[in-house]
Amino acid sequence: MEGAHRRLDGRVAIVTGAASGIGRAIARRCAAEGARVAVADRAAEQGEATAHAIRERGGDALFVPCDVVDAGQVRTLMQTVVDRCGRIDVLVNNAGIPGTQAPAETTPEDDWDRVLAVNLRGVFLGAKYAIPHLRASGRGAIVNIASIFGLIGAHEHPAYSAAKGGVIALTRQLAVDYGPQGIRVNCICPGFIDNDMAARRTRMAPADAARNLAEREATAALQPLGRQATTDEVAAVAVFLASDESSFMTGAILPVDAGLTAYFNRGVR
Repeated sequence: MEGAHRRLDGRVAIVTGAASGIGRAIARRCAAEGARVAVADRAAEQGEATAHAIRERGGDALFVPCDVVDAGQVRTLMQTVVDRCGRIDVLVNNAGIPGTQAPAETTPEDDWDRVLAVNLRGVFLGAKYAIPHLRASGRGAIVNIASIFGLIGAHEHPAYSAAKGGVIALTRQLAVDYGPQGIRVNCICPGFIDNDMAARRTRMAPADAARNLAEREATAALQPLGRQATTDEVAAVAVFLASDESSFMTGAILPVDAGLTAYFNRGVR
């Protein structure tokens, strides 16, 4: 993984939810930019595969199993990385789940609790237990992955939208508290990403999966750039925020959304 300008050379990065999707793309990109990457996820087989793929391409990666809802496991994740890599410079809080699509009145309470636990508590715990190590780094950076659904209303996603809105607010609060200690905290809000979060389509009948993808692509086509993003396009922004190229940025909330949140969409491009 050679490059003329490797922006994360010598740094250690943790990416949660890195077994698949956006997290996997971020882990790969961090490694390509010179970081030693800890791939953290509940999915052991996929997480190991992500780390193995990075190593096969010449990068440096290890897999650490972690459920971000469990404080003990998050604390162990941080200590394991420090024990094996000596430091933590970057934390990407990416782990998340979509939850049930339903209006508030029919959203199961246990679904609400589960989505808030993974998508918001997980970000809090990651920051809580990484901050002492990021402070010691002297150039610590946290990148939180939220969603455009935390910025605007979305049909029938009360738990997901509330959690992602919380991530945005938490990002700003952490930036205020820890900027004076040399830790920068920023947030990405992805829009329509070709990601299949939680691998929903793999569990659908082929016709249903095709219809789901077509509906998603049709909605993305209404946005100013007229398409979905790749996970690599989100990863590029994450690495920018983790690197010194964004050294004067903290508390920033960056939509990566093809212009969706800039546009009063009347149903036409």
